[in-house]
Amino acid sequence: MPGKTPPPVQPLPRSTASPAPERSEAALRGFQQAGDLQVRTAAEFRALVAEQGLEQAFASTHVVSAADAGFTNQFSLHLGLGPSDPPIRLSQARVNGVEALCCGGSELVLPAAGAAVVDALLKGEAVELAATGATTPLHPRRELHTRLRLEQIGMARLALQRAIGENGIVAVSSASGLTATTLGPLLGPYASALHGCGGAGSIGFTMPGLAQLGPGSPVLVAGTIGWVLGAGGAHQPGVPRSSLGHALAPGASAAVSVELHGMDPRWVRPCHFEGQGPALLVAIAAPVPLLSLAMARQAAAGPELLEAPVLDLSIPRRLKPSLGRVSYAELLSGSISLEGRRLRCAPACSPLLAQEAAEQLVTELREGRFPLHLPLRGLGGRSTLVPLEGWTGYNPRLSSPTANPSSARHG
Repeated sequence: MPGKTPPPVQPLPRSTASPAPERSEAALRGFQQAGDLQVRTAAEFRALVAEQGLEQAFASTHVVSAADAGFTNQFSLHLGLGPSDPPIRLSQARVNGVEALCCGGSELVLPAAGAAVVDALLKGEAVELAATGATTPLHPRRELHTRLRLEQIGMARLALQRAIGENGIVAVSSASGLTATTLGPLLGPYASALHGCGGAGSIGFTMPGLAQLGPGSPVLVAGTIGWVLGAGGAHQPGVPRSSLGHALAPGASAAVSVELHGMDPRWVRPCHFEGQGPALLVAIAAPVPLLSLAMARQAAAGPELLEAPVLDLSIPRRLKPSLGRVSYAELLSGSISLEGRRLRCAPACSPLLAQEAAEQLVTELREGRFPLHLPLRGLGGRSTLVPLEGWTGYNPRLSSPTANPSSARHG
């Protein structure tokens, strides 16, 4: 367990006055249409609560803008190409050397290895397409070699399978030397730590359970509007929660789709993690309508009230050893105490880009350029994190498990 216990904190003050009235979605849209929508970033709202108290801050704030700017390798790039002359039915293709999956004869899907392709297209650069086709009477062309810019591609869509998530982990390593992880390299044993969530002000902590997101919800992705598809990868809405409802471990997640046309390259950065592969840093902001005082209380929680689990990522197993939890107040101080040691700690995300995205969403909402509505249905309570297990009785020389699975056990 961490050696340092965070100092006791006082809960946000509760008023003895009559409860503040709840707001409706229609009322908030009415404020927006009249130009009277009161929007603040999560940091501004917390500061207002500290200055004026929760009820007064709630009365003068309709919507809070929350944002994340984290790394992800759970994405794919979908390209819809127009017809060539003579026509070709794509069967194999590479874009800037990245192998693509051909779908429907003219659509391509690139995996996370296409992070550099995303960056090149957003910067206005041309990418090289090398493709072969399966010839048919209507598609006689066998090869196609060309260069394409974003404006020459009819459909370019980024699918982020885990675009928004609740909380994150604090990664450490018990192994000697450097350990490669999806958050970056860790120095061990127990010499450095990385955390993947920005803490207070992130979407998942400002909106516990991602309760106001669902299929069709608009979010701001790198400066343009994207849309929530549904529950994302590793969606775990049933994780343990604090008394205010905040996740104490990675919880709910949402998948998002966004068109490349309109995205700002300032808020999308390609990167490469040694030993892990390519990834993208993407800034995403979401509106958090304050419909009740309870929602305002959740959005006002500061870093001292929020915690993340500490996991040892040097163990190559699905279940990592847990070393307790630390508060985001301690994480943001730059070091944490763990088993009597002091570890330097850094964010595996960009607080600066998250702040910029949150401020941009405030402007979009105030000026009526960003739609404000609640989803018809939520993300759902079913977890998408289902472990992939195999039979220990599997025979690698056969194409199926052993004939007597009753004698096998899960590995």
